[in-house]
Amino acid sequence: MAKAAQPAKNGMDYPEHEKTYTNFLWLTKWSIIHLVTLLIAMAAGFFGGFGFIGGLLIFIVLNVIAYFTL
Repeated sequence: MAKAAQPAKNGMDYPEHEKTYTNFLWLTKWSIIHLVTLLIAMAAGFFGGFGFIGGLLIFIVLNVIAYFTL
């Protein structure tokens, strides 16, 4: 039978803390990526003359590129 992870003497569960921190970093990274691509797509749509559909396509393409490169 597998031995369960025991918390340290000070009551901290370090493996769970590291898992939570890793998930937080992942969520922060992708939130920033989506916000930056959204700003680029909005700038292209509003100022570049691409319109809503063009901005949406740019947003999707940039997120796909980010997914495959990171």
